[in-house]
Amino acid sequence: MRLHLLAPRRRVALIARIVVLALATATACYAQEERKAIQHPAPAYPAFARQLNLSGTVKIKAVINPDGQVKNVEVVGGHPLLVNAAVDAVKQWKYAPAKAETPIELQFHFQP
Repeated sequence: MRLHLLAPRRRVALIARIVVLALATATACYAQEERKAIQHPAPAYPAFARQLNLSGTVKIKAVINPDGQVKNVEVVGGHPLLVNAAVDAVKQWKYAPAKAETPIELQFHFQP
């Protein structure tokens, strides 16, 4: 369909429909189900990091299975001495069941 050949009123109506459809599709794609953490033990502060008076933030991305188990954990950033404690804690987390897998992003702040 050639847009410039349509009457101005029909052109505006067509563009409005396209915009509404695009917004509805974008909203559906980005709508994510919130998952409630049922069990979420805090990471243990590593003893060696405590001796060094080390503080920092560890950022993690994880995927939660429909049954609530943590399926995959990926470290996005953080000090190497703190990363293992955060990853070990996240692997123990349990979430409420859902219909599909859910990606989550977490941050852990470590301070002595």
